[in-house]
Amino acid sequence: MVRVHQLVPKSVWSERYDQINTFERLLSENGVTILKFFLHISKQEQKERLEARLKDSTRNWKISPADLKEREHWGNYVKAYESVLSRCSTSAIPWFVIPSNKKWFRNLAVSQIIVETLERMDPKFPKPAFDISKLRVK
Repeated sequence: MVRVHQLVPKSVWSERYDQINTFERLLSENGVTILKFFLHISKQEQKERLEARLKDSTRNWKISPADLKEREHWGNYVKAYESVLSRCSTSAIPWFVIPSNKKWFRNLAVSQIIVETLERMDPKFPKPAFDISKLRVK
């Protein structure tokens, strides 16, 4: 939004790419696992979802006039997120672009990446710092 609406000069938002990469690298070097998902839907799918929210009174809370106004800038948003995805996706910390028109596929793809990441991490319960066999509940 900052880029699309020119809320700050290009020199400000373009520097943020390097700041993001530096911050993520620092986190990674300190043992933090970062997963970045971009859930991509088509303009047509977004239109259908917005129309469904307008028609269903139980989902009206999910929409605002700003959502409809921002659709006018679709092309500029595409350029902005393509730039972020290309500039802030590194070999160590990539973006996962997930086709999300179909929610079942989105959920499957994201959960599969999370499961594979956890399997590589091989998490274990921490060992107690004391002899459990000597404890008694009274």
